[in-house]
Formats: sequence, C-alpha cells, structure tokens
Amino acid sequence: QVNLVESGGGLVQSGGSLRLSCAASGTFFSINDMGWYRLGPGKPRELVASITRGLSTNYLDSVKGRFTCSRDNVKNMVYLQMNSLEPDDTAVYYCYAGVTLPGGYDYTAWGQGTQVTVSS
Repeated sequence: QVNLVESGGGLVQSGGSLRLSCAASGTFFSINDMGWYRLGPGKPRELVASITRGLSTNYLDSVKGRFTCSRDNVKNMVYLQMNSLEPDDTAVYYCYAGVTLPGGYDYTAWGQGTQVTVSS
C-alpha cells in the first residue's frame, strides 16, 4: 500500500506562484507515472500534468508555459511549480501515482487533495 501526502496549497493573488509537493511512502516495487489532477468549482476533473519515471512530461494546454511538473525518484516525490496563476486555476489539486506492488499488482494511489485559491 502507498500513501501520498500533499502540501503547498493556499491562497495567492492572480499572477502569483505556488509550489505543490507530494510525497509517496509505503511498500511498493516501483512508482511509475506520477502527476496532478485538479477539480475546480463547477468543472470536470482535469489532468494538469504528468511525468514518467524517465522524466517525460505532459501538460494541460491551459497551463503550458506556466506550470512545471518535476519529480525526485530517490525521494519518491512529485512537484508542481505553478507560476502566473490565474483565477481559473482555483481548484483542489490531487497528486496521483501509478504503483506496482511486490507481486506485480498495479494500481493508482491518490493524495488527499490540497486547495489552491487564486484571487483576482
């Protein structure tokens, strides 16, 4: 079982920056893709950014050039640096990790969510 703990959310003015962190702990064989989803008020869930173990990244079009996703494979952490934040970025951000357990069972672990609020 893998536990994901997020930190770094908060309230920021439009144009400001925040950095989200997510730490994975527990017993696993490997952590594969990691990334961040968000759920904004009245909006569907969006995949904001993903990063492979080999550090290849993909981003939601609306955050390209503003957000950067990175990871530390030694510390089993994933980060989301968010710059030039806009009110439309207001959402609860959830980190996720594709996990392979000893024995080969694959599943997706989720964090508890961290609120990001951007004021205009």
